[in-house]
Amino acid sequence: MEDETISLGGNISLMGFRELDRPQMVVLKKIVGTYGKKLSEICKKFESLHLTLKTVHHIEKSQIFEIHAKCMDNGTPITSTETDRNLFVAVSSALQKVEKMIKV
Repeated sequence: MEDETISLGGNISLMGFRELDRPQMVVLKKIVGTYGKKLSEICKKFESLHLTLKTVHHIEKSQIFEIHAKCMDNGTPITSTETDRNLFVAVSSALQKVEKMIKV
């Protein structure tokens, strides 16, 4: 089954997040929106931010999430990957890595 892309604004997209429930999506959108704003301010020319969610290990009440983050800055992709049991920690960590790479 092919995942549809969820668009947040014009330049932020999420893939693989369709199965999250409404409260999880609210928190996720806040995290991604906050980092999207930060990245747009520190990039030379912010073009887009794309996050992909993959469930690595799925057992009832025990999942491992893999997040792939890609920020396009002036034609250059800046990417990171993070794996964690907590979805929000994984998203935040992946975006934090991208932020650090841009600042360098």
